Amino acid sequence: MSGRLSILIAEDGVADRMLLAAIISRQGHRVTTAENGAEAVKLFERERPQLVLMDALMPVMDGLEAARQIKRLAGNELVPIIFLTSLTEHEALVRCLEAGGDDFIAKPYNPVILEAKIQAMYRLRRLQATVLEQRDLIARRNQQLLDEQRAAKAIFDKVAHAGCLNAPNIRYRQSPRALFNGDLLLAAQAPAERMFVLLGDFTGHGLPAAIGAMPLAETFYGMTAKGYSSNDILREINAKLKLILPVEMFCCAALLDISLKHGTLRVWNGGLPDGYLLKASNGERLPLPSRHLPLGVLGASTFDDAFDTLPLEVGDRLLLMSDGVLEISNIDDELFGEQRLLAVMDANSEPALLFDEIQEALHAFHGQILDDLSLVEVSMTEEMASTDIPPLGIFPLGARQLRPMDWSASFELRPASLRTSNPLPLMMQLFLQIPPLRHRAGTVYTVLTELYANALEHGVLLLDSSLKCDAEGFAKYYRERQRRLDELTEGCVSIDLDIKSEGAKGYLRIGVRDSGPGFDVQQALSKQYCAECLGGRGLRMIRQLSEHFHWQPDGKGMSVEFHWGGHA
Repeated sequence: MSGRLSILIAEDGVADRMLLAAIISRQGHRVTTAENGAEAVKLFERERPQLVLMDALMPVMDGLEAARQIKRLAGNELVPIIFLTSLTEHEALVRCLEAGGDDFIAKPYNPVILEAKIQAMYRLRRLQATVLEQRDLIARRNQQLLDEQRAAKAIFDKVAHAGCLNAPNIRYRQSPRALFNGDLLLAAQAPAERMFVLLGDFTGHGLPAAIGAMPLAETFYGMTAKGYSSNDILREINAKLKLILPVEMFCCAALLDISLKHGTLRVWNGGLPDGYLLKASNGERLPLPSRHLPLGVLGASTFDDAFDTLPLEVGDRLLLMSDGVLEISNIDDELFGEQRLLAVMDANSEPALLFDEIQEALHAFHGQILDDLSLVEVSMTEEMASTDIPPLGIFPLGARQLRPMDWSASFELRPASLRTSNPLPLMMQLFLQIPPLRHRAGTVYTVLTELYANALEHGVLLLDSSLKCDAEGFAKYYRERQRRLDELTEGCVSIDLDIKSEGAKGYLRIGVRDSGPGFDVQQALSKQYCAECLGGRGLRMIRQLSEHFHWQPDGKGMSVEFHWGGHA
């Protein structure tokens, strides 16, 4: 069906104007007429016709100027202008087009050609209307998507940044290519005076790359707060990502298990560029290379959760990065690369400035970001080695009224359980049900961990902590620990818990006993003050952090007490 339009005719000749109006009216269009360009502009502004037939040569204001003003008034709306002209010179016709004309029709007018040109302009208007409608629809959908992504990112940030990334000893820079960052940086204070830092780099960019970050972050923070080991956390994250991610997606990651109190760093790197341990004592730079496949690639039966173990001291610095740091490029399409990074590190004379110097080098390289970029530095400060243990931020919502408690529990772990189980997270859940102990949960967990580790490693596995005299000794100690644990066929560790409370007063008693030959606890305690020793600090820490520390004469069992509200 032909389109019916509202048409403005601007023609100074009365006869031509009346003729055109009659022809166009008979064709079914609505007509408005003007006798000069100035009147045409006023009528257009008032009537907003859909098409204009404009004489090029008119008094008061010629058709060329009128066409320019009408196009400005129309804005983004397509209002075709067909010039009515007897002009034949090419330059005159070009001026008509430059003024905004869309077509010509020569005098005298042919009604058939005139209607054909009007219908062609009508189809052009419909096409533009369709394009504008689709543009507006795309803009609305895009805005809706951005709003949804911002809402999702707000939730994501609350989950991903719920840890201690604002700690004064952590510096980091992240530069996402999209609203979401496929790189993920998590940090949390674990109960046993440890800090866990995880840097992950999901395949791809933007929202798809960040989808796996939510379950990863929830697992990381949830298991850290409950006292699970870094090995357990890694295995759980890997299993979850393997289950939910498509085959082509995975997460390159590095996990730092930092215990400055014990002077140990445990590192697992699966697919990220080398990190570095920068020693304060001698300026040595120890690489933290990738030795594993990324998370989400292997199934539970083949996943390798083995950590590298290194000694750690106050003043040391840890540096981690995603491959976006090395793959940033300059205007010549050269990559920044590992050699330039190492050159910056070699030229550094003040360790505290290294993080800034690397950022300045990246900026000076003037590269465009090819990937999500993450750079993180963790400094080993005196505060991290303090005996003051911060409380865990994992308390249940809502306050509970203090109620009397009177219960005891006993656990005995035999070889099969010692090889595969960690009883400490289960016990932490019991302790967190005791409101007066919540603010001391980190201290309780630290002491329990030391008691259990002492019973397992020295009582059952008969390991000698003097092995941990240097970096190689650390590695040898933990390799030997795993070997003996894998081959364990006899021995046990018993844990006894006793809770007693009445009103605001109460106590927790923890007893740990092993099947080993025992040792002279008093003699071992007398050696705890050797600051140069990298091992054997646990007993002194247990005595410092608990109200009462007892041991049996045979050296096979030890117990501690924690009191609240005064002596029970």
